[in-house]
Amino acid sequence: MGTVTPFPTPQIGPTCFDRQELARILDLYGRMVAAGLWKDYAIHMDRDHARFSAFRRAAERPEFAVEKRPALRLRQGQWALIGEHGVTLKRGHELGPILAPVERRLMKLVKD
Repeated sequence: MGTVTPFPTPQIGPTCFDRQELARILDLYGRMVAAGLWKDYAIHMDRDHARFSAFRRAAERPEFAVEKRPALRLRQGQWALIGEHGVTLKRGHELGPILAPVERRLMKLVKD
């Protein structure tokens, strides 16, 4: 008989945004830059979460952060909107409703 070689276990890498998620986040970021509200961003990918942070200026805390934690997808949702002071403002299962409070800042009242 031959030798049995165990099947290699895949190494778990960092959690990442997929292409559609990142496109949606960067679209919002681009509109906020065009409105003059944001100036810089950072993306952090760790083993258990991925985070996109948006800054008003490069030398301060992020104004908003969008966080993806796949471990929470069956509980309160894998998406979270984090405020400037680290408080979770909104959590859910889909990205669209999480970005809605930030997108509302782009709306302007039109006067007759």
